[in-house]
Amino acid sequence: MTRLLVVEDDGDIGPMLGRGLSAEGFVVRVATGAGEALAAAKEELPEAVLLDIMLPDGSGFDICRRLREGGFAGPILFLSAKDEVQDRVEGLGHGADDYIVKPFAFDELVARLRTHLLRRQGAASPPSVISAGRMKLDMTTRQVTFGDARVRLTQREAELLALLMSRANQPISRGEIFDRLWAAHGGLSLNVVDVYLGYLRTKLGDVTRIGGPIISTVRGRGFILDLREPVYRA
Repeated sequence: MTRLLVVEDDGDIGPMLGRGLSAEGFVVRVATGAGEALAAAKEELPEAVLLDIMLPDGSGFDICRRLREGGFAGPILFLSAKDEVQDRVEGLGHGADDYIVKPFAFDELVARLRTHLLRRQGAASPPSVISAGRMKLDMTTRQVTFGDARVRLTQREAELLALLMSRANQPISRGEIFDRLWAAHGGLSLNVVDVYLGYLRTKLGDVTRIGGPIISTVRGRGFILDLREPVYRA
């Protein structure tokens, strides 16, 4: 999972970004000042940085410059209410990859972040498509396909389904799912597995009704993606 450093001193925006980006499958560290941000970048080696400009103990421009001088090669995106052309020019001049003006649409932020990450990773390779029976999951678009049914998932839902598909017809314990997908975040309980399985079952409703794989609970053993395909399921 991609590690992100979010540098934002606003008590509402920082936590909101942390929650939203975590739901999209990123491992997020939120820093509220310049000193904390530079220390976090050194300790946790993020793969991308979302950076406010006006901070209580320094400037985002200075953080960007110091990160680049220190050899940080990942995407840096400024998120700022400063919308003058000279501000954007200065930010890009310090080595940032993008400059997004507040207020912004969260979906656009995620899309632009992923684009910069893919560019840095040289993402000219074909999309990663996982198959289980007649179900296909495109991890790039996070779209599930089964017959004429099309379902779009969040990043974390896609990761959960991909894990189940990789072990189709075999039970996977709640603990293993948690360890694979959530343990690195800390502060979460095993219940998060049940919550996301609920989300996934709901989104796969159209697929299961036309005979696609279903996610079943196996008492005492965990969960299984059942590939047996009856003609119709009520």
